[in-house]
Amino acid sequence: MIQAHHLAKRFGTAIAVEDVTLSVEKGQILALLGPNGAGKTTTVRMLASLLVPTSGQATIAGFDTVKDASQVRQMTGLLTELPGLYNRMSALDYLNFFGQLYGMTSARRTAQIEHFLKYFGTWDARRYPIGKYSKGMRQKVALARALLHDPQVILLDEPTSAMDPASAKSVRDYIRGLKEAGRTIVICTHNLGEAESLSDSIAIIKRGRIVAHGTSDELKRGLLGDPCFEVRFHKPVDPALFSLDGLLQIEAWDSTWLRYRTREPERANPAFVQHLVSAGAEVVSVSQVPQSLEAVYLHLVGEEQN
Repeated sequence: MIQAHHLAKRFGTAIAVEDVTLSVEKGQILALLGPNGAGKTTTVRMLASLLVPTSGQATIAGFDTVKDASQVRQMTGLLTELPGLYNRMSALDYLNFFGQLYGMTSARRTAQIEHFLKYFGTWDARRYPIGKYSKGMRQKVALARALLHDPQVILLDEPTSAMDPASAKSVRDYIRGLKEAGRTIVICTHNLGEAESLSDSIAIIKRGRIVAHGTSDELKRGLLGDPCFEVRFHKPVDPALFSLDGLLQIEAWDSTWLRYRTREPERANPAFVQHLVSAGAEVVSVSQVPQSLEAVYLHLVGEEQN
């Protein structure tokens, strides 16, 4: 549904995006991560046909983002980091105005506006000027604007910014519903937990280039190594038992616990537990040691934060 090949964007001598290649299948969510200034927003704006690439090409559902810009804009919903709301307008008038720009009928506009304002909890304030809204409420109106015309492709830049935890959860739940309905979504976010919980794949951009792309598990395994597990024992165990035909890489141990890595946990873990129990060890627990997306992110771009 989304294809980008060697996208680049320069503003004079400044390089905003140097080389971005990525793809997103229909009904999938891609999280685009990176430090400030890495090129996330510029990439999204090129995908939305708001910026013309200096070089490279992108397509949305087969439509070229330059040659077929009007078709791309019609089928794309965009939430920018700075949404540019019209603060003197009420939410009703504002969304109605954009619904007209999208070519929606009056009946459909009315139904969609009511749906989104009620879902995001701003219906009671629908006639107030947007300028009187809190930051979180303004973000909800901007999100409603992006989704109003039921786009097939949705590009979201920090969708839960400034929202309280309950509102942010409602937005994440709605995004999951959009995925289930077959929408294709790109999310730019600094919220790594949000990225991991929502996305099918993750692309990390640094200095205008994609430096890693894959699922969360693939990125963790590729950069942090094989999954790590910890075994706890009720009573001290002879360390001589801590081996299993080369399937385990022992990292650390004491008489009542053991930490190891294995490339084949589905095969190694049951066999190792059976081996320990057969030898008389009293196993209290076997648990996977969390490997965080944050560790992957900092490994790749941590120095950019300094």
